[in-house]
Amino acid sequence: MRKIVSLLVLVLGGGAAVALWGVPDLHAILAHSTGASPAAPPAGAGAAAHQASTPASVPIPVEAVRATRRDVPIRLSGLGNVQAYNTVTIRPQVDGQLVQIAFTEGQAVHAGEVLARIDSRAFQAALDQALAKKAQDEAQLTNARADLQRYAGLVAHQYSSQQQYDTTRAQVAQFEATVQGDQAAVENARVQLGYTTITAPLDGRAGMRLVDQGNIVHASDPGGIVTVTQLRPISVVFTLPEDAVPQLLKTMAASPPPVAVLSRDGKETLDQGQLTLLDNQIDQTTGTIRLKATLPNQAGLLWPGQFVNVQVLVETRQQAVTVPAPAVLRGQQGAYAYVVKSDHSVEMRPLTVGPFSGGVAVIEKGISDGEMVVTAGQYRLRPGVLVDIKAPEAAAAPATKAGQPG
Repeated sequence: MRKIVSLLVLVLGGGAAVALWGVPDLHAILAHSTGASPAAPPAGAGAAAHQASTPASVPIPVEAVRATRRDVPIRLSGLGNVQAYNTVTIRPQVDGQLVQIAFTEGQAVHAGEVLARIDSRAFQAALDQALAKKAQDEAQLTNARADLQRYAGLVAHQYSSQQQYDTTRAQVAQFEATVQGDQAAVENARVQLGYTTITAPLDGRAGMRLVDQGNIVHASDPGGIVTVTQLRPISVVFTLPEDAVPQLLKTMAASPPPVAVLSRDGKETLDQGQLTLLDNQIDQTTGTIRLKATLPNQAGLLWPGQFVNVQVLVETRQQAVTVPAPAVLRGQQGAYAYVVKSDHSVEMRPLTVGPFSGGVAVIEKGISDGEMVVTAGQYRLRPGVLVDIKAPEAAAAPATKAGQPG
């Protein structure tokens, strides 16, 4: 009985030892309790366990494309503000009561179109008075010319004195000058009368009305009646870094560079035109220079005060070696990229990078046409590792036919 109890105690102690030291010690405990020799572990078990603890070297999945040659347009980008090509504040040029507003706020107006009218009765009366004064003086001039003609005949026969003839001739000259002054007064009165009809000086769009019908307006009023802005064509003012000035001057010397205006998110091209102005000085506080572009705006997508993105085409690189922009990385030694070799291992290649344009980078040195360049997954790489190349479009789900579930 005592032997059985002792055996149980040994078995329980052996179980605790298994928990602490592992299963192989159980064989030794049982062998010690029974007096048998411990069984040897199967051959190769330790080597297999060691191999299982060491991960196998597997290719790293990456996306890669080949470097290609293409014509790359080089564009300079800046943030701009749309401005009306011309802005005119319509102000009265004479004083009087505003008897008619002939436009609607926001209406498209054309040059010569009537916008407003001022009470013209006083100006019409002034014109009539000037015409009457001119007629009176013209009558006196006609009479003086007749007297001069008569005195000329009398002086020739010595029936009148030379003095009387000279006096009459002076009166004729005086009346001629008076009639000329009357004509100027008539023209001035006619101009003042014309100012009572206010017309649009150019094609554009009327803004908000600044004064209502029935008010007394004055030529000295600062606000005016309405503002008319010319939208076709239209201007865009934007800035670029001062480093771009030499290239811009070189491009403008050949021909005005084309300009594209994009929405603020850069997804939509609103209009295209030409660069028309490079400012004559650089802003020293910001290190930028102001430029102006003119665009036809036939679609009417550009509006004064609108913020837009502006791109100026300054150069086109012919058949340059290009890679997608994400392939170019930056390190302490400069730009580099991972290039896939023929054995599917990668090497880190230092680059001399040109300008970026349209999502691609121009490679001036470091990569040749046709070499495979990693574009995604680079941050898991190191020189010499193997990669499993996935095409960029392979990440998208395959399209399904109509009527089939995706």
